Parts: sequence; structure tokens; C-alpha cells
Amino acid sequence: MVYEFEGRTEKEAIDRAAEALGLEKDAFDVEIFETQRGGLFRKGHVKIKVHTDDPAPAATSAPSPRTAGDVEAGPPPERPALKMAFDNPDAQHDFERKMIEFVEGIIERMGYGGTVVVLFREGRKIGFKIDSESSSILIGKKGKNLDALQLLANIYAGRLGREDIRIILDSENYRIRREESLVRLAYTVADRVRENRGSILLEPMNPFDRRLIHTTLNDIADVETKSEGEGLYKQVRVYYRGSR
Repeated sequence: MVYEFEGRTEKEAIDRAAEALGLEKDAFDVEIFETQRGGLFRKGHVKIKVHTDDPAPAATSAPSPRTAGDVEAGPPPERPALKMAFDNPDAQHDFERKMIEFVEGIIERMGYGGTVVVLFREGRKIGFKIDSESSSILIGKKGKNLDALQLLANIYAGRLGREDIRIILDSENYRIRREESLVRLAYTVADRVRENRGSILLEPMNPFDRRLIHTTLNDIADVETKSEGEGLYKQVRVYYRGSR
């Protein structure tokens, strides 16, 4: 399904979308289709399209604070609350234990050894860290194996009745290193398109990586970005403003 949201900045529009749809920011794809830069006497304005397969309330524009608060209802009281807990990597309740057993079971059936611990607990998101001598294989090229494991973990979490929780898997701090690499790539490509006043099409990326490119370059006045292609892995085109 496709929804439209708007805000003064891309970040504000994405925040409104996540709040209205009751989804984590990395659980949906974003396409920026209208950008109006702010000036001395004019506020900036950004319109985005949100693509998601998850069921969500009918909304085509940014909701009021009251509506957003209603949609952003937390998990039922009987479900275990999630809190920040970087100092305790052990499972705190049955859901976390089952998730750890599930991920370790997949790794074992793949023919590799490894242990899984809790990396962080934050709102509706739980991070798990995979420690393995075969981490490079489990991560895979451009993190695709890790993304596949993460997808399976989220499907399993839904089967446990915790579709409200987003599962994040990491190994060898790959997510952080990947993010830093993409930010550097975004600025390097922006410099190139400003020099040649043309455009550059990047490699296919998952929604989170594409969004990072978009937000990194959003404040550069003479550079714009857009997603191209179909499916989960789309490409980001970075182009000089006015060259399209």
C-alpha cells in the first residue's frame, strides 16, 4: 500500500509516517516526490510516499498529534515491556529466549557455529548480536545474508504474537560500519554529480540503506535523490538539481 505524508523536512515527514502507521522507520520504503527548500522568508516543505505491505490505518496526509498518539498505541499490558538494557545481554523473558534459540538454530542448520545475545532493547525494537567464527559468511556480500536472517527472525517474532516488535540482527558491528560507509559514499557521489552536473545510479540497496542515502544528502541544496526500480532492493539515483 502507498501513503503520502509531508513535513518541513524529510526527517519530519518520515517521523510522521512512522507515528501514523505504527511502524518502525526501517520497516517501510520511502520515495521523495516533492521538495521545496526553505529560505529566509519561506519554510521548507517535503512530500514523501510510503510503500509498505503491512496493514495500517487509512491516512494520506500527516495526522494530528491526537490521531498519531492513538495509532501509536503500545503493546497490550500483558506483554513484557522493552527497555534500554545494554548492560545485560542475557534473555530477560520467554520471548527473548525463543528468539535466541531460533536464530542459533538457523545458524546451526546452515552448518556454522555461533551464539546469540541481546544487543539492545529500545521501545518496539530488540537487537541481537551474533558471535561466530563464520561471521563474514553469515553477514554475506553487502549484508544480504544478515538481512535474510533478520527477515526470518521477524517472521518468527510475528508467529510468536509479537508482530509489534522489530528484530534487528548484527554481527561484528556490521550495521554501524555499513552506515558509516554509506554516509561516506553519499558525500563522495554528491561531489561527483556537482562537478559533472549529471547523475549517478547507485547499487541496489535495501530500504534502510536507501533512506540513509536520502537523508544524508537532503540538506545539500543543488543535489537531489530518488529511488528507482521495483521490489525490495531498489537503486538510488543521485543527480544535480536541474539536470533531470
